[in-house]
Amino acid sequence: VQLQASGGGLVQPGGSLRLSCTASGTIFSIYRGAWYRQAPGNQRELVAAITETDSTNYADSVKGRFTISRDSAVNTLYLQMNSLKAEDTAVYYCNLQGTGIKDFVSWGQGTLVTVSS
Repeated sequence: VQLQASGGGLVQPGGSLRLSCTASGTIFSIYRGAWYRQAPGNQRELVAAITETDSTNYADSVKGRFTISRDSAVNTLYLQMNSLKAEDTAVYYCNLQGTGIKDFVSWGQGTLVTVSS
């Protein structure tokens, strides 16, 4: 299963972006979808996750500003990011876990989000 992430870019502080991550291949179900991010010099960290029952969890730093969602019909994961701050600048990676021909754990290629005036 391959993932294609998109939606990153340059945005001013206080602005919004919507990231998308679309999976291709044979997929029967997705158990968990998540977004991670990695800023220069930092370790990759979990930003938000969603389960097949739509249970969600968020990093404290993004609660109330970011929303993770999914569209199972098109095997796409989203991250709506509002009220962006400079400290949100990072490469964002999507991650999906599920089953297809076999169980899979796949990562997207990363999309850069830069928050700057």
